[in-house]
Amino acid sequence: MDDLAQRQLASIAELVEVSGSAGIPVWLRGGWAMDLHLGAVTRPHVDVDWYCWREDAHRLAALLLARGWRPDPRVPAERQLDLFAGDVEVSVAYLGRDESGRPTVGSGPWAGTLLPAGMLDAPPGRIGPLTVPTISVAAQIEFKQMYPVWMPERPRRPKDADDLARLRAGPRRAGPRTPRP
Repeated sequence: MDDLAQRQLASIAELVEVSGSAGIPVWLRGGWAMDLHLGAVTRPHVDVDWYCWREDAHRLAALLLARGWRPDPRVPAERQLDLFAGDVEVSVAYLGRDESGRPTVGSGPWAGTLLPAGMLDAPPGRIGPLTVPTISVAAQIEFKQMYPVWMPERPRRPKDADDLARLRAGPRRAGPRTPRP
């Protein structure tokens, strides 16, 4: 594992500790959610992606900024919470709720769109002693499959195809770097 991956894991641990102490639910998403599901770092990651409830975002931001995290000026905070923990890019997308309490996209042009059923009900992921709330594997697969359909300007990248194969294979068959029991 390279130095950036170690710093990214440290940012994950810090966000889990801060949000947990404050009673703010968060869920890891994206490539790091896949790795936590698989139990090993499978590839380099550019950033760390999360979800939190829209109504918790300001409090979470205040807590992280008080610890020295910096806002990323490239993305407006009303769209999602983007921060830097040192040189680690962290993005927290907002969740909303429909009238039945089901999770929806919390901001932006797709606000109000239902998210996959059961997405927030997954068991936590783990790498070594680090245990982290993550979105479900089914939701991870759906997002990786559907991004090129939902956003044709974003064709599937080779890493997304590799991630889909890893997720479908599961933790025991994900590749040579995944620990075996």
